[in-house]
Amino acid sequence: MTVTILFATGKSESFDAYAGPLGALLTDAGINHRLVTESAPEDVDYIIYAPDGPLSDFAPFTNCKAVLSLWAGVERIVGNPTLTQPLCRMVDTALEQGMVEYVTGHVLRHHLGMDRFINTPCTGWGADIPPLASERPVAMLGLGALGQACAQALGQLGFPVLGWSRSPRSLPGIDCHHGAQGLTDCLRRAQIVVTLLPLTPQTENLIDASALAALPRGAVLINPGRGGLIDDTALLEALEHGQLAHATLDVFRTEPLPADHPYRTHPRVTVTPHIAAATRPETAAQVISDNIRRGESGQPFAHLVERTRGY
Repeated sequence: MTVTILFATGKSESFDAYAGPLGALLTDAGINHRLVTESAPEDVDYIIYAPDGPLSDFAPFTNCKAVLSLWAGVERIVGNPTLTQPLCRMVDTALEQGMVEYVTGHVLRHHLGMDRFINTPCTGWGADIPPLASERPVAMLGLGALGQACAQALGQLGFPVLGWSRSPRSLPGIDCHHGAQGLTDCLRRAQIVVTLLPLTPQTENLIDASALAALPRGAVLINPGRGGLIDDTALLEALEHGQLAHATLDVFRTEPLPADHPYRTHPRVTVTPHIAAATRPETAAQVISDNIRRGESGQPFAHLVERTRGY
């Protein structure tokens, strides 16, 4: 039996980049397969998917066993009424490592106040010495796979890490909180906030005027999670009034970020072009091939999305 796998992604995911490593892994697993970009829907056994691709109607794929996303976020597909097949999100070691590097890099940048030396010529001497990491609480909003990895890395650097999630969590070395009061408690203590939550109806605009007001004056926000987590108007107002010292943003409601967006030229906003964590073909192919192997052997799929939760 030949397993037909439809590669239905956008321009950012190259078929050629995935075909080699994925084909080799499936062959090694003993799975006779064909990886295609076009097929009669009834012949398709698995769909490799990215939200920026052309596929939006899953109803014709009546024999499809699973939709395997190349992206960690699934908010663009999870509510699709035509999607009745199991949906699996991407949980990839390289994606995780990339996120850890981005988050720790920017946390250290803001902690050490590096911008003032990089952007402004040093004219004096004996500048204020930054506190040690142990004196700088960091809030990690979101304790999924990426949030946990980043929280643990920051903890290893000596930062006191306050973790927040919608439901209770218990993680070694992380001061975990949950629920509305838990969020307020985290924000009141955090000098740096990192947002790594999925975008759901419950988390959209989570960082609003009230949340920003709860922060100590002069705090910093880093968002490599989802653009919709932030109320943009409230964030700009907090920056203008000095409640927030700086925002480093990697994700936005509209991408690419429009050229005339206020974030582009704001002196206290750093814009990065959605580079915090990329899916890399070599390691993502391992995740995809493992789930196809699971499907073909009757095992439960890994990283299965819970539709009611949205992630």
